[in-house]
Amino acid sequence: MIRSNTFHAYQSIPRPVSMIVVEHDPEPSLIVPSHSHPRAQLAYAVKGTFTLHTPTGAWLVPPNRAVWVPGGVVHEMHARGQAVSNRSLYIQPDASPNLPTECCVIEVSPLMRQLVIDAIGIPLLYDEAGRDGRVMRLILDEICAAPKVPLHVPMPQDPRLLRICRALLDDPGSDGDLEHWARHGALGRRTLTRLFRDETGITFTMWRQQLRLMEALRRLAMDTPVTTVAMDLGYESPSAFTAMFRRVMGKTPKHYLGRCDADMA
Repeated sequence: MIRSNTFHAYQSIPRPVSMIVVEHDPEPSLIVPSHSHPRAQLAYAVKGTFTLHTPTGAWLVPPNRAVWVPGGVVHEMHARGQAVSNRSLYIQPDASPNLPTECCVIEVSPLMRQLVIDAIGIPLLYDEAGRDGRVMRLILDEICAAPKVPLHVPMPQDPRLLRICRALLDDPGSDGDLEHWARHGALGRRTLTRLFRDETGITFTMWRQQLRLMEALRRLAMDTPVTTVAMDLGYESPSAFTAMFRRVMGKTPKHYLGRCDADMA
């Protein structure tokens, strides 16, 4: 059975797990249009950084991490100005009872990475009772055990708040205080503060900080210097940015992005 380069072809293969290899050249703004599929998807970023968007949130996927999308969730993917290479696994909803139930970014362990490399050469109609089937089941186990990464901003549903959030998603480093963004959304400052927390579960200030962290990671993954990233995103100094990064991610930017991006066959 020949591998296709479209996700549609992988939804009815009679196996719990199937894989597609995707390569995109640099473009000003690559967008995989809004779509959904019956199977869950694990999109593993081998090279480049992309963002997953759904009606309820946005998730950043740096190199050597992966994003989980449950079956049936409408989503699109964006990558700005960089080459992107990912390996997508399409997984039957009942393949394991412990798979995530919501979109999330996960760490890819060294074991999972090697398993994915191996799975590239496994036939689509693999022997479920043989070695190939065991490799695929071990990949499922690794997905279930993988730590989640806090690279997500929830999206509100109120049209006024959505207008604000979409403007910031387009330009995460944009200046402007609470009064500015209240005017942008055509609502009062107090209404913005109250409604934003009600709809997203976090404050507007926290939402912006999280978005700026995601944008910082995107730029750092493109080898932008830490000093440039810190200044562009409004931090007082590179050390202030590094301290924030370590507090949220548990590592400095250098160590967090320090894994080797060796090409995967």
